[in-house]
Amino acid sequence: MAKTSQPQKSTYDVIVIGAGIQGSFAAYHLAQRHKDTLLLEQFLLPHSRGSSHGQSRIIRSAYPQEYYSCMMPDSFRLWQQLEAETGTTLYRQTGLVLLGPPGEPELEACRRNLGVDEVLDAAALAQHFPGFRLQASQVAVLDSTAGVLFADRALRAAQEVFRRHGGTLRDGEKVLHIEPGATVTVTTTAGVYKAPRLIITAGAWTGAFVEQLGLRLPLQPLRIDVCYWREKQPGSAGLGSISPCFLTLGLSQAPHGIYGLPSIEYPGLMKVCHHHGSPTDPEKRDQATSSASCPDIAILSSFISSYLPGLETQPAVMETCLYTNTPDEDFILDRHPKFSNIVIGAGFSGHGFKLAPVVGKLLCELSLGEEPSHNMAHFAITRFPGVLGAA
Repeated sequence: MAKTSQPQKSTYDVIVIGAGIQGSFAAYHLAQRHKDTLLLEQFLLPHSRGSSHGQSRIIRSAYPQEYYSCMMPDSFRLWQQLEAETGTTLYRQTGLVLLGPPGEPELEACRRNLGVDEVLDAAALAQHFPGFRLQASQVAVLDSTAGVLFADRALRAAQEVFRRHGGTLRDGEKVLHIEPGATVTVTTTAGVYKAPRLIITAGAWTGAFVEQLGLRLPLQPLRIDVCYWREKQPGSAGLGSISPCFLTLGLSQAPHGIYGLPSIEYPGLMKVCHHHGSPTDPEKRDQATSSASCPDIAILSSFISSYLPGLETQPAVMETCLYTNTPDEDFILDRHPKFSNIVIGAGFSGHGFKLAPVVGKLLCELSLGEEPSHNMAHFAITRFPGVLGAA
């Protein structure tokens, strides 16, 4: 991405570190509030080094946690607003099938939060998803609001509106040092910038940044294998771009869950992934691994053999992505406990993309000292004891 044509300057109202989807939406909301905002990205855009690249993500209303399901109407509304602002389609409604054992607590919580009564058996599910073979005694719940977000397109759209409202986006600038104070000083490979407010949304690199600021957050970067599986016979598995997404809950053979999306990135290939990965250093996530020795691939192959018999049992394409998890897999959205003008957004745990418009709004509100528009109790830094050390 070419640098903005605006002349470089050093002082802003707010600086945001990290131009993934969360940081880009934080900057988007700040610029719409007429705050002179600098958005910094260490890599040249577009890039595939973090957690926001790729063409597709699931968006859903179904959540077992009520605090997330209550945020989703706001998120859908803000995605639609961004579509209107850019004249770009960012979402395709496909529906989502949630499946698991009957009475599984998270599946039941999703059903209650969706407000639906119907539970589908194998025959009923086959009408919605002909390529799916539901196992005996298992059930499914349909989230008809769900679908696919076009991720790369969505990230570009948020950044476009941010710049349109006067925001400054500087990519290819790695942050070297953060000096806290009433005015925060951020030193990069290309300059020194100052602002009274700072937001850190640096994904897998967040832990290193906040250590400079005396925080040891329990953030674990994971390397995720993103796998695409070929139809045995073209058109036989019902994988067209409008077929439903799916998500497993409580399956003994996949304790972290498996999710799938229709054929979008690669014609005739379905995206099916294990919602888990291997601990990694984000600087080394691209080191090659053998699919034959990867336990996640073995889990997926076994699942596909049983549930998606129309697909080959070895992935045709493998890509990688980064998750950054907290121990409870809830987000961190909070002010630094010592430096209240520094706000941290982290730990989006592979389910943050769909909520990014709301997350960005909450980060904006926290930064401006406003009352957040959603309940923040589950996202507080203080839920982790002993995180504040010597700055």
